[in-house]
Amino acid sequence: MSDGSLPTFRFPASTHIVQVQPPQHGPVTLGSPALEVFTDLAQIRAATVQPQTGLGQAELKMIYQGVRLLFVVSDMPSVDGILTAADIAGDRPMRLVHQRQVKYQELTAADVMTPLADIDAITFASLQRATVEQVVATLIQRGRPHLLVVDSETADGSPRIRGLISQTQVERQLGHPLPVTSMAQTFSELEQVLAGH
Repeated sequence: MSDGSLPTFRFPASTHIVQVQPPQHGPVTLGSPALEVFTDLAQIRAATVQPQTGLGQAELKMIYQGVRLLFVVSDMPSVDGILTAADIAGDRPMRLVHQRQVKYQELTAADVMTPLADIDAITFASLQRATVEQVVATLIQRGRPHLLVVDSETADGSPRIRGLISQTQVERQLGHPLPVTSMAQTFSELEQVLAGH
């Protein structure tokens, strides 16, 4: 007769712990569904940092978590902006050091992040119908390395960040860099530019 408890066992010596593995996206083409280059925060936990976190600490967090972008969050779950590895390594921190007459160590995530209001976004509904080609055209047209993807599934109907598209990830999956200076106006121009790579 069972006492209601669950059966137990002891671990063998070769036991491993499960580690979060982002989905391994294979090669894509311009005709592939845009969802293939989308980082879905419903499946992968968003890496966050507080605005007052020093840049050195933020960079270590990126390395530790294996990411190149942190969402800057002062009051969970509201997002203030994003901080990328390029923001930390770029010239903006040094400009601020000279402008403010402060030490690099005194700069925080809030000092160099891109505020949420300055980031382009698309809807999850439009992403679901889009191709990689349309995502690439949008990244090039906007001249930004990221597009945030939003849906409106919160109780009050306000936008919620569902995930993001990263230029770096798109380039990795396409197998070549996106044209930065060439502002392709049409998909046919874009195809000609990308065909040259």
